[in-house]
Amino acid sequence: MWRQSMNVKPIRNDDGLKLALQRLESIFQAGPGTPQADEMETLVTLIEVYESTHYPIPPADPVERAGV
Repeated sequence: MWRQSMNVKPIRNDDGLKLALQRLESIFQAGPGTPQADEMETLVTLIEVYESTHYPIPPADPVERAGV
């Protein structure tokens, strides 16, 4: 059954990211199977995509990882 209770929007800039993170924080303890849990899962996916695109973490330098 499709629920239309979410008001999720694409994250297009850092202001949108901030709003998404604030909303995620407010629903973080949502119970499984609730509309808020569905919204949380969607927000996490959108946040991960935005951050990996705009703030990629480069691979670690093997020398740094070895502590040398």
